[in-house]
This record gives sequence, C-alpha cells and structure tokens, in this order.
Amino acid sequence: MNKTRGRAVGLLLGGLLLIASGCARDDSGLVVTGSSTMAPVIADIAERYEQKTGIQVDVQGGGTGRGINDVREGLADVGMASRALYDDETDLVAREVAADGIALIVNAANPIGALSADQVRAIYRGETTRWKAVGGPDAPITVVNKAEGRSTLDLFLHHFDLDNRNVAADVVIGENQQGIKTVAGNEHALGYVSIGAAEYETEADTAIRVLPLGGVAATTANVANKRYPLRRELNLVTVGKPSAAARKFEAFADSPAMDPVYRDHYYVPVDN
Repeated sequence: MNKTRGRAVGLLLGGLLLIASGCARDDSGLVVTGSSTMAPVIADIAERYEQKTGIQVDVQGGGTGRGINDVREGLADVGMASRALYDDETDLVAREVAADGIALIVNAANPIGALSADQVRAIYRGETTRWKAVGGPDAPITVVNKAEGRSTLDLFLHHFDLDNRNVAADVVIGENQQGIKTVAGNEHALGYVSIGAAEYETEADTAIRVLPLGGVAATTANVANKRYPLRRELNLVTVGKPSAAARKFEAFADSPAMDPVYRDHYYVPVDN
C-alpha cells in the first residue's frame, strides 16, 4: 500500500473507533463523517489542509447514512455522501468533489467473464445459487451484500431493480475493504464495491477481478468519460449553506490542487 493511502486508511480506522460513542466535537477544528468510499481520500486532503491552515479535521467513516444524519444532528460540520442527494433531502446542500462507480467483483480464480443484469438479479434474489448456471464452475455462489445505510447498497439495488428484503445474502459487509477481503478470500464469492477501491486493489495484485457492466469495462477511465452505467457523485454535504469554516474546507477539497489526490485514490475529480 502506498504511503498516502496507508495514512488515509489509518486515519479512517482511528475515526471508526469513535462511532460507538458518537462524534467528538472540538470547536478548534472540523468533524467530517460519512461515506467509507470517500473517507480515505478526504482524510488525505484533511491532512494537507491541516498542514496549510493549522486547523484539525477529524475524518470518520461509517457510511453515507451516518454522514447525513450527523450533519442534521449537529454532530459533524460536513458529511460525506457517495451519491447524489435524493429529492426529499431538500434541507441539504451538496458539493460534488469527485466521481466514482460501483463494480461487480469476483475472485481472481473465477473464470466468469461477465454477468447480465438478469443473472445478477437472479443470484441476489437466491434464484440462481450455483456458478454452473451462469457458465462458471459447479460450485455454490457466496453472495456478498452491503449493509443498510451504505449508498453503494442503495445504488446497486436501484440499478438492478432489487428489493433488499428479497436479497439472499450469505455475507453482509460495510466498508469496501471488507468486501474486497471477503471476495479475495473466497473463490466462489460475488460482491460489489467502489470502482476506485477495486481498481487500486487489482493493480496491487489482490486476488479479485472486476466484471464489466452492460458491456462496459468497470474502470476509472470509463467513469471519467461517463460511459460506465453505474456512475455516482462523491459529495460533501451540509445542512443549508455551510458555515464559514466548512466552506473553506470544502473549497480546499474541491480545488484543482487536490485533483492529484483524488486520482491517487482512483477517483475522478470534478472539472473546476
């Protein structure tokens, strides 16, 4: 793992230890919580912001749902949401800082080259339970699903027209790294995670393989050119207009100077 990403993951894991007791607010700094997809890159950006301004930014994961709840309850200054705002979230203001996608992943030893939307639906509904039925080996499929409160789950369900109550999951995970570790350790698993996280891990020779979606390769390049069908926004969110302190951090995170940081994490920075 490179030094930058390692530092970010360390910050994320440290922040996650605070979830059980809630966010510890410190008036001398900022608290940013939410999307586990965004947390590592925002932690890297927060470190640079602290070096530049002397203002500490505490970045914690826990999922998009947590970030939105925390800003609404005043537990965080800024939330991280790895999706667009819903129509009923009119109390929130979002600032898109990057884009990502959601990719299906299998173990590197699995010979499956692609799955159709119908095949994915049948697998997640428990109607297809063995890889042989979709052209793979004669082995049971281990279905890996995301936990409630994760935007990755919401977008996946919407794209494939699934109801989470009908998903026949064998394993339920939270963070992207949990999903990647699960699939890398199980030759018969099928899961879905951030394209950025998956692309980083495949280049690091982790034992996963990313499947195309709708005939389009699940790559950062196809997220950037908007060909990939399951693309999503990565947003910083506040309740109403951000405070002056939050606005300054958001502007820093959205500045062209931070574009290389997003690219280092295999995300697509927005045009500035």
